[in-house]
Amino acid sequence: MGKTLRLDRILGNMGYGTRKELKKIVRAGLVKVDGEVVNKSSIHVNPYVSIIEINGERVNYREYIYLMMNKPPNVISATYDNVHRTVLDLLDEKYLVFNPFPMGRLDIDTEGLLIITNDGKMAHEVLSPKNHIPKTYCAHIEGKVTDEDVEEFKKGIVLDDGYKTLSSELNILESGDISKVELTIYEGKFHQVKRMFKALDKEVLYLKRIAMGSLKLDESLKPGEYRELTKLEIMTIKEKEES
Repeated sequence: MGKTLRLDRILGNMGYGTRKELKKIVRAGLVKVDGEVVNKSSIHVNPYVSIIEINGERVNYREYIYLMMNKPPNVISATYDNVHRTVLDLLDEKYLVFNPFPMGRLDIDTEGLLIITNDGKMAHEVLSPKNHIPKTYCAHIEGKVTDEDVEEFKKGIVLDDGYKTLSSELNILESGDISKVELTIYEGKFHQVKRMFKALDKEVLYLKRIAMGSLKLDESLKPGEYRELTKLEIMTIKEKEES
């Protein structure tokens, strides 16, 4: 399982220090591999097979992290911003050493399912427009949403720049002065959901993503909370990526 890596890279990836710092730590006799003290930080080790200890603490190595967050409003889907808080500002420091990033984006006022990872290959494949991964949202709409609107969404909505969206599935939950709907789209244009409703002279008042593909938001997560994806959830995403 896995491949061999330089010991200093393994420890560096896990946040134990820079290559220079780790060289000193190893020379001080503080690192063991399979119970034996090592004296070179450049040796190659399989971190998934060998037992690595640093200063008596076992290193549980992993290359990638996968987190599900219920993104709160007023936080941006970015790794850095000098004005607003980002989703990374909500993470525990133990995850930051992996240099994670949000997979895709949600608008600053949009809530819900956001995957945070450092697996660039998976993110690229999942976000690729050619894959048409379905994304499902709950929304509150100012104005009465009708069966005619459902048909318009099914046919595709022409946005303000002339682009016609793919067919999407609009389900009316409540219709009134403020309508509640569930919408599934198969692409990710800039502000797409808001622009789709605007094209029908309606305004989105509240928007929350509840699913991406077969991955659904964990309803036990409060806004701003997150958890690691289960192995089954990760496999589900990767199967979608490979299909």
